[in-house]
Parts: sequence; structure tokens; C-alpha cells
Amino acid sequence: MHDVIVIGGGYAGMAAALQLLRARRRVLVIDAGMRRNRFARHTHGFLGRDGIPSNQIVVESREQLAMYPDLVWVDDEAVSVSGVRDNFEVSLRRGQIHPGRRILFATGVRDTLPAIEGIEARWGRSVFHCPYCHGYELDQGPIGVLGSSPMSAHQAELLTEWGTITFLPNDATALNDTKRDALQASGVTIENTAIERLEGEANVRLVDGRLLSFVGLFVSTTVSPVSDAPVRAGCELEETPLGTMLRTDATQQTTIPGIYACGDVTDMPHSVSLAIGSGAMAGAQVHFSLVWPDA
Repeated sequence: MHDVIVIGGGYAGMAAALQLLRARRRVLVIDAGMRRNRFARHTHGFLGRDGIPSNQIVVESREQLAMYPDLVWVDDEAVSVSGVRDNFEVSLRRGQIHPGRRILFATGVRDTLPAIEGIEARWGRSVFHCPYCHGYELDQGPIGVLGSSPMSAHQAELLTEWGTITFLPNDATALNDTKRDALQASGVTIENTAIERLEGEANVRLVDGRLLSFVGLFVSTTVSPVSDAPVRAGCELEETPLGTMLRTDATQQTTIPGIYACGDVTDMPHSVSLAIGSGAMAGAQVHFSLVWPDA
């Protein structure tokens, strides 16, 4: 019987596991290898680790966790969670079943990108969603913002801090006169011609044949949980401006007693730093629930 089963071995999951291991609790981490920023070359905005290769943080963190004897790490996908607090069972894709007293979902989210030819191949490399993570490296050059949701105009206005902005609604973002005036007052150029495809590093081919060249592109994605295991376990979802996430309370417990969640699947906005902070707090909250189960 594990004290805690952490489902998801990304930044939030490992941060939570570290707190629990240091409290000498028996921890199982189940990792399906779906870390959200696996497409990005480098991680930025993370104090003390700014600019290093993304995978390096993961490798070093896992090595540090492995030094704790109460850790069990399994590379597999959790497909279902059943049971009640103090007596859960997690079933894995390969058929194993693991018992645990508490469950912590740190599965992360998937990004739904707009249907633009060439965008997936450039995602995380020259097409981004977070200016705090990737804006500085673009050196205040020309940046394109691709319309995808009601958040896109807000994203375009914010990005004026990082470069010269062209906003391409692409028939996906409606602009009323007030929002259009606000964007133009911020120095944003609005290009209403639809996008045909992305080319080169970060170029946009319009349907009228013109080619717009940028140093980088940004898009406001819509997120949803990577795994459906939380919903199948009964955990409720909630709609946010960024998409669908798991509902949690002030202790990061979901709507199912004994099941907790952290990281991008519960919090917004999203970054490596914020995911680690969320995971560290969740690890402590889960530990509190083991020490004071009736609190």
C-alpha cells in the first residue's frame, strides 16, 4: 500500500513527490511521458534554471528523486482510479494494479491548436503561447499573433511589451470597435486577410499570396486534461478562460475525498515555475491529510 500515488511525472508531479518523500512517505509516481513542454528546446523564466534545455531539468529532477528509498517510479499510463480514501486502486495500461491511500493527479493538459497548416510542426519551437516563457528571446522583433479564441486579442495587446505586433484574427476572433480601437492604440497592426499556411521558421502565407515574416508566432490555445482518468473517477471539471480543468478546493483536493490535483490541470496561468509551486503545495496538503485525516 502506497501512501500516495502521484499520476503524472512532470514538473508538478515531481515537486509534489519530493515533499512527500522528504516526509518519509511511500510514494508511487506513474508517468506516461506526456510532459507539456516536451516540444520546447529550452525552459525560460524558471529562477536558477533559466535558459537550460527542457529535458535537462526533468532528467536531473528524476535523478534526485531516485535517491529517496521510498520512491517507486513506473513508466506507464494510469487508465482508471477506483475505491475510496485510504483504499484506492490505480489500474495501468499494461495491466498492473497499485493500491494507495491518496491519489494526486498531476497529469497536465493538452493544447488544442487552431487548424492552420504547419502549426503543429512549429509548436514550441517558433509558435508559442506564453510570452513570459518565450518572448524575451525574440529580441523585440516582429511578432505575429494568430487568432484562435476570445483570449487572442488580449494576448496581442499584452505582447506589445515584447515586440512589434501584427494580429491576424483569421476569422476565429471577432473584434468589436472598442477592442479594435484598443489594439490599434497599443500599436498593434491588424491583418484581416485569412491565413493559408505557415512556412519557414515563423512566416505566414496569406490566402491572397502575401508572405508575412516574423521572428516568432503566438497563439492562445484551448486546454483540456491529458487524461480522462480523473473524470472517470468522478472528479468534476470546470470551464476557465483557458479551457477545461479539474475543480479543486483551497487544499487542492478534487470533488472526490482523498483525490488531489495540481499543476496545469488545475491552475492558470501556466509556466514551469507555477507548476512546481503548485506541486510543492499539493504535496504538503496531501501530507497534511495523512497526518490529520479528520481535519
